Amino acid sequence: MITKKMGLAKSVVGALALSLLAAPAMAQGLKDGPMTPARALEWTANFGVTSDYVFRGFSQSAEKPAAQGGIDVTYGIFYAGVWASTIDFGEDGAGRNIATTEVDVIAGIKPKWGPLSFDFGAIYYIYPSARDPGAQLDYVEIKAGVSYEPWKGATVGSTVFYSPEYTGKTGDVWTFESSFAQELPKLGSITPTFSALLGYQTGDSAAYAALIGQGGEYYYWNAGVSFAFSDRFSIDVRYWGTDNSNTFCDAFGKVLNCSDRVVGTAKVTF
Repeated sequence: MITKKMGLAKSVVGALALSLLAAPAMAQGLKDGPMTPARALEWTANFGVTSDYVFRGFSQSAEKPAAQGGIDVTYGIFYAGVWASTIDFGEDGAGRNIATTEVDVIAGIKPKWGPLSFDFGAIYYIYPSARDPGAQLDYVEIKAGVSYEPWKGATVGSTVFYSPEYTGKTGDVWTFESSFAQELPKLGSITPTFSALLGYQTGDSAAYAALIGQGGEYYYWNAGVSFAFSDRFSIDVRYWGTDNSNTFCDAFGKVLNCSDRVVGTAKVTF
């Protein structure tokens, strides 16, 4: 059932997406046609540690530190990558860990058209050796996003994610995100960047509503500053929150907790 809240959220995100498309087009037009980057095979690797792995407002590491890392490959507009993180989903009835690792496999394309940058891709979330009989934690999302630079050092974007069968076999789920980032004046050799994100997720199954609360729909957000000390090393300090009630967020203790929190992350890129 589509609620008024869901309709309002879609309207807000939809309006932003339309503004992303319309504003640059009116200002510059799309007369330049598509822009295709020169084809060259490139790769990067990264490793990081975070005080709490938070995904869309929910702690994936039971409010404990997590180690993370990945490899990304690009070839022209094409990209692919693998990323992994330690997680903690609690224990089953026999006292065994339900899941300790998440592995994400991503692939897609990032074409450009004039001032607009697009991102069309898919993400496969894998939980190796998870004890999830009948629940199946693994799931797939497809995504479509667009972003542009309204002024120097700033980026505005909007992305839609869709999963035909969300984690835990909780049915089809839509996720909408809008983001903003602004590079700040340098502090000596350090480059700080402020960024913020507003997300909205909705599903219509009873299993999904039990998983995330709020009757099957909720908002989440974050805002923070990252400090790039070089091309390879950065530190990020970020505030996370959701509109879920404290009673729901604390129901399972630290596992999948969605209370407001501040998260610090350090990452090195090779």
